[in-house]
Amino acid sequence: MPSSKWSAFLSLFVVFFSGAVLGAFAYRLYTVNAVAAVPIAPQKKGDTPEEFLRKRLAEMKDRVKADDQQLAQIKQVYNDTREQFEQLRAKMNKEGQQARVQIDDNQVAKIKAILRPDQIPVYEQIRAEHEAARKRHQQEREQANHK
Repeated sequence: MPSSKWSAFLSLFVVFFSGAVLGAFAYRLYTVNAVAAVPIAPQKKGDTPEEFLRKRLAEMKDRVKADDQQLAQIKQVYNDTREQFEQLRAKMNKEGQQARVQIDDNQVAKIKAILRPDQIPVYEQIRAEHEAARKRHQQEREQANHK
């Protein structure tokens, strides 16, 4: 075949081949299966202390074969431990609150040292607005938790 026929043949081959590749790509692109949205189950809240204790005592009775006297002693140990953790949590909350107030006061003092005297009232107004918004948000969260 002459050179011009080969180039015509090659050109047609390239055009048809590129069309086939483009068609395959487009087919793949438009026929991809959609991802099915799977609803996430709401997270289960933890057991109440009474439910936890009941389950643990049942496990001790069934698996460890603890007798009634042992179960009464084990129940007392669990109750004492829970009380100790509640005391620790209250102490940590109180100390944490004191630390947060101290850190916040330190931040405010540093920012006020940077600002000019005419800027400080505006900064204090902004802080008051943020504090009011924080309290509103906290009240809404507490009301939602009580429902």
